[in-house]
Amino acid sequence: MRRTERAGPPNLRWPHLATKPRNPVRAALAKRIFLHALADLPLSVVLPDGTSVGRGAGRFAEGGDPTLVINDEDVFFTRVGRDGALGFGEAHLLGAWDCGTASAADAVASDELVAWLKVFGEYLRPRESRVLYLLRRLWYSAHPVSDRDGVAAAVGNVQAHYDVDPRLFGAFLDESMTYSSAWFEPGDDLAAAQARKIDAILDLADVGPGKRVLDIGSGFGGLAVRAARQRAADVTGVTLSQKQFEHATALVERLGLASHVRFSLEDFRRCSGTYDAIVSVEMLEAVGAANWRTYFEVVDRLLAVDGRFALQVITFPHRKMLVSRNDFSWVDRYVFPGGALPSLREIDRLLDSHTSLEVTAARRLTASYARTLREWRHRFAGQLATVTNLGFDATFCRLWVLYFAYFEASFRSRYCDVWQLGVRKRA
Repeated sequence: MRRTERAGPPNLRWPHLATKPRNPVRAALAKRIFLHALADLPLSVVLPDGTSVGRGAGRFAEGGDPTLVINDEDVFFTRVGRDGALGFGEAHLLGAWDCGTASAADAVASDELVAWLKVFGEYLRPRESRVLYLLRRLWYSAHPVSDRDGVAAAVGNVQAHYDVDPRLFGAFLDESMTYSSAWFEPGDDLAAAQARKIDAILDLADVGPGKRVLDIGSGFGGLAVRAARQRAADVTGVTLSQKQFEHATALVERLGLASHVRFSLEDFRRCSGTYDAIVSVEMLEAVGAANWRTYFEVVDRLLAVDGRFALQVITFPHRKMLVSRNDFSWVDRYVFPGGALPSLREIDRLLDSHTSLEVTAARRLTASYARTLREWRHRFAGQLATVTNLGFDATFCRLWVLYFAYFEASFRSRYCDVWQLGVRKRA
């Protein structure tokens, strides 16, 4: 039986990195498979002895191909050989590999990291087969799983990512503190693109004067504030993050909106009342696959007849979703514990089978999310002194740059998508 790993606030002692796994057979096998897979790709891997593998010519900063530099071959292949994607990420946190020759947190070096991961992702996606998925399942059977059982687990999973100093998020987000994909159109800066995204969500939910609105996963409060100020709506926001709750509550007090916007430190499953509109932006991914049905049943219960529900959600292709539910990678351990990405097909199935809800509109923002992540990554890289002054170390900075780069590459290679869905409740 796989052990359960409980999430909590970031542990800057990095206990998982202190272990030194030894398995020379797996390391040798991982090296053989990894280098063979890259031999014909337009990128390169440079080993400590100077050997280069891949068709890439390097010189990325001058318009060439991206290069991954392995600094410690033993750590890299031992970690990858034992733990796959989890080991790949942890090897980076240990400095066993980088892209280019600059610091991993440097904006240009992280551009190269995105480019390398994008090419690698484009190579992997068409080669995913039933056999590969079976091998993945066997591989991951030795890994832990994130705790996804109940409200207590949900609180721990939220704390692990969101309950850090809000000034960390302020270092890379726009002034509205919106932490989800923007919607870019030509000429938009990040703030304008975030406002466009929020307005689109409010339009899908038909939010207008006097409407009772529930914001599930209200974050730092930007959407709720805009709904009240621009649409004269009456908004209730719920979050499990103490830090976000405090920030959002202080924001509405400062803006004089406390009579129109209320926030609650509450799990969505415990919400009550009836709402004309419900909005939820990139929160479904955090509840875990086992709770998706409950999530939509709660929305159905709380939404008035003929009400509107607007959902922004990151998705996997359906087959990828099915096999990834029990995966455990560095993202699960260090970034979003307990999370899982649904597919559009699975969302439709759950709505049709368990609710009176139906999707009436869909908008893809995948390219905009790639750009959003690039903006965040560059801003983060430009604020490293601020981040370290907040008490976060170099390993934490490497982790967050890898997180931004990994997801940006995933969207650029269409390994995953992000959608805005308009949903109505049938009478």
